[in-house]
Amino acid sequence: MVDMGRVETEAIAKPSSSSSSSSSSAVTTSTSVTETVNGSHDFKINGYSLSKGIGIGKYITSDTFMVGGYTWAIYFYPDGKSTEDNSTYVSLFIALASEGTDVRALFELTLIDQSGKSRHKVHSHFGRALESGPYTLKYRGSMWGYKRFYKRTALESSDYLKDDCLQVHCCVGVVRSHTEGPKTYSIPLSPSDIGLHFGQLLESGKDTDVNFDVNGEVFAAHKLVLAARSPVFRAQLFGPMKDQNTEHIKVEDMEAPIFKALIHFMYWDVLPDMEELTGLNTKWASTLMSQHLLAAADCYGLDRLRLLCEANLCEEVAINTVATTLALAEQHHCFQLKSVCLKFVAMPENLRAVMQTDGFDYLRESCPNVLTELLEYVARVNEHSSITNKLGNGLVLDGGDFNGRRVKQRL
Repeated sequence: MVDMGRVETEAIAKPSSSSSSSSSSAVTTSTSVTETVNGSHDFKINGYSLSKGIGIGKYITSDTFMVGGYTWAIYFYPDGKSTEDNSTYVSLFIALASEGTDVRALFELTLIDQSGKSRHKVHSHFGRALESGPYTLKYRGSMWGYKRFYKRTALESSDYLKDDCLQVHCCVGVVRSHTEGPKTYSIPLSPSDIGLHFGQLLESGKDTDVNFDVNGEVFAAHKLVLAARSPVFRAQLFGPMKDQNTEHIKVEDMEAPIFKALIHFMYWDVLPDMEELTGLNTKWASTLMSQHLLAAADCYGLDRLRLLCEANLCEEVAINTVATTLALAEQHHCFQLKSVCLKFVAMPENLRAVMQTDGFDYLRESCPNVLTELLEYVARVNEHSSITNKLGNGLVLDGGDFNGRRVKQRL
């Protein structure tokens, strides 16, 4: 259940005008909050044709359901609720099925289009202003709905009826009001330090139960921590196809600094210091680390780490690395990073320089389809430049020149 409406009214107690200006007076506040507690119910009516003829005013009812502390039910009248309509229409209502007095609520009744075209028939209080406010149900058995919900002959030839079945979706929003006073407490909460505790566990080396050999460098870790953080490690260490030796595992196709950064993130939940890790204080080294770490994160199912690396690479786009970053974005489905790279390469002042890098040769060989997209970006940039040049020559987009005269635009 979610709140779909909320109205707040604030009351402030002020000193009276007769109070002396020198006297001190406390100011208190309170807030009246009116909101809806919402819930929904799906009612499926099988064997519609068999329900016809049960009689005007007779109904089929859903199971009861609870919303906002009250019980509700949906009532469907195959022959209509009113004798004056002579079974021409079907009727549909939502009823208060529990004890209650003056229950105020919003309602929505939807007859589902079963063709897949989503042309549902909806009657709703939600999402619009109500002149007289929410509907009030006076007592148990009170109803809201429509005697002439749908013409029966039209219903039976519509997409709402499929395989002799109707589907009704009902939403109820019970109106609640309460007053909130000022808080009488103030408890400062420190930031979460779970990453610090796990990081200290890694640094201590205490009770480690698995070692990873990465190009001769060994990293000790805890199986349960790795399994909790990565679905790949979980399968590798505890799954039915787990490695035969889960105490000493050799890692292929990854450099030791990358694996060290990977393990660091899994315990600390933050990226390591790239300069400290590589021993280099250059943008190129940081970009290279982020590229390799993004690939490793994708390999081990660490989505948060992958997004952090993608964000870093978006900030570090440069001539000498953008082509390899673009290839990486394509291979690992990093769509925002890919867009940033394409826009950067397509700029006239960058394109020629990027094409002369070794990374561009790699991009052309590994991701030839990206070149087609790059050409589209280049075309857009050139088109924009052409429009800008025309503007500089006195033509403006509203069809007039800079002297205010109208000009005929050519297609």
